[in-house]
Amino acid sequence: MHALFWLIDSALSLFVWALIIGAIVSLLIAFNVLDTRNRAVWAIADFFHRLTEPALRPIRRFIPNLGGIDISPVVLILLLQAARILLAEIQYGLLGSSIVR
Repeated sequence: MHALFWLIDSALSLFVWALIIGAIVSLLIAFNVLDTRNRAVWAIADFFHRLTEPALRPIRRFIPNLGGIDISPVVLILLLQAARILLAEIQYGLLGSSIVR
């Protein structure tokens, strides 16, 4: 049971890192630091966009337009961190009660 909680927590942690990297790549492209005409840059940006966009799209529908500033990655990271904390509490509740018995 412990391995399942570890796997879910690790997957959530990796997705948080993917969100951070995707946001940084997006900013670097927006400020013309990275050029998408470069095939490697385009492939990396496309990979992170395809990975994170399905999770960010529903959040963008509820957040008002802030004039070009996209805070949906921050909101999603906060939600994922809350899910990780909740998962740890559930794990402690389930495994902690079985240890006492």
